[in-house]
Amino acid sequence: MSEETRVRRDEAGSRYQVLVGDVVAGFAEYVEKGDRTVFTHTEIGDEFGGRGLGKVLAAGALDDVVGRGRVIVPLCPFIAGYLKKNPGYEEHVSWGAAR
Repeated sequence: MSEETRVRRDEAGSRYQVLVGDVVAGFAEYVEKGDRTVFTHTEIGDEFGGRGLGKVLAAGALDDVVGRGRVIVPLCPFIAGYLKKNPGYEEHVSWGAAR
């Protein structure tokens, strides 16, 4: 039996969270500056490692940012790596400074 996995934006905490059932399994922290969403840190709990949840989190967070018409700034190495391996976000990414 597999538990439901989903991604939600926690505006108050400035992070996207990936949930397994009702448990927060990891997060991607961000800062919003103007029209930019600057990703600063991503973390998956040790007990949830090896399940591909980082990819689920990155995809959900990035799709939400694009859907809201914002620019992705990947300062976090995990988010940057995901973007390099997964085409389709190029026109929504700024590899430069966060401003």
